[in-house]
Amino acid sequence: MDNNNPEKQMSAPRIFVERTLALIKPDAIHKADEVEDIILRCGFTILQKRKLHLSPEQCSDFYIEHYGKLFFPHLTAFMSSGPVVALALARHQAIATWKSIMGPVSSIKARETHPDCLRARFGTCDLRNAVHGSESSFAAEREIRFIFPNSVIEPIPMGDTTKDYLSRYVSPTLLNGLTELCKRKPADPYTWLADWLLNNNPNKPKISAGTVVEESE
Repeated sequence: MDNNNPEKQMSAPRIFVERTLALIKPDAIHKADEVEDIILRCGFTILQKRKLHLSPEQCSDFYIEHYGKLFFPHLTAFMSSGPVVALALARHQAIATWKSIMGPVSSIKARETHPDCLRARFGTCDLRNAVHGSESSFAAEREIRFIFPNSVIEPIPMGDTTKDYLSRYVSPTLLNGLTELCKRKPADPYTWLADWLLNNNPNKPKISAGTVVEESE
């Protein structure tokens, strides 16, 4: 195999990583762990997560594109009726994939045409349909910034920049984690290392409750 052939190198497919916002709505909050497990099994990375309780005014701002429609007051009332779980997700074709997993907007229709989708399983009607997903890349960026106001949305590295990103930002942290793992020798090394990486991520954004109200339990 000729790795120096520029034509062969140029023909290799490039994988573009997208972000999307997922909301687990008040009617499905009791199924949040199950929904999150499905998300991970479908190849998503959860970049950020938070549980929050939106006010009616905040729901109106979030769903601003639906302002003036007949269902708008009912939508904002429902979405502010209880806590939601918000997740910023990433993977190849994240927006289309998450929309496919959610299924049709109407849970009633979903049960007829897509019985395995999330809205068929956990929703009850058009309004109480369990989950939300961004419609486009523009909507995803706006919605992620709305829910995670202090996060910095940067392009996800891909192609030739991935190696540089890994060497600069990932490898040093991973090396420190593996060093600590060897020193401590925990009984469950996989779980210990996963927890250590979560707690020692140097790029973890700091989220404040400036825009939305945190759910306290």
